[in-house]
Order: sequence, then C-alpha cells, then structure tokens
Amino acid sequence: MATILIVDDMRSMRDLVKSVLEKRGHTVVTQDDGVPALAYAENNNVDLVISDINMPVMNGITLVESLRKIAGYVKTPILMLTTEDAQDKKNQARAAGANGWIQKPFNPERLEKAVNKTLGL
Repeated sequence: MATILIVDDMRSMRDLVKSVLEKRGHTVVTQDDGVPALAYAENNNVDLVISDINMPVMNGITLVESLRKIAGYVKTPILMLTTEDAQDKKNQARAAGANGWIQKPFNPERLEKAVNKTLGL
C-alpha cells in the first residue's frame, strides 16, 4: 500500500484520518503544520500528501507550492482536506498544484474512495 503524509493542525483530524487509512493498509505519517511537513518532505518521499488549508504558520496552499519545488514531489498527488468550500480557494489550491479536494466533514468511505482514485488503486 501507500505511504501518506497527513498535514492538519487539529490533532483529532490527524488521528481520525490516520486511523481510517491505516485500517486500509496504508502507512501514515502526520505533521501539524506546513513547516514541519515541508521539512519532512525534504528528507523523505511519500506516495500521497493530504493537507488542510487553514493552518497557523504555513497554510496548505503555500505547502503545496513549496512541495512542488522539491524534485521528488513534482508529480506526487496532493489532496486538500478542508472545511473550505469557496471556489476561489479551490482554484488557488489547483493553481498551486493540488490534485483534488475532500470536504470536511467526511465519511471514511469517501476518504478511502478519494485516496484510491488518486493513487490509482
């Protein structure tokens, strides 16, 4: 299965997503903000990044832009998992290099379906 990086400033959300994806056989790494996530990515490769948009230090859109500058992350799939539903935010995320969008709250089946589709599973 895949190695997935989850980035969200809410511990409960990180834990929930991690639990759902680990039950499906994935290896999950979590970070609480874009800054430590970027530092992790600079030294490790993952198969998929799932990130919130609104985080206190480095937001998800800036994280996506920064990840796309790392050679190993140019084509790595990135999904945004957020409460944001404004079209302009979606457009900003896509322009930064995000591949898809999962709206919070979500159900586990919807998350699994989005991950599988994104990873081609």
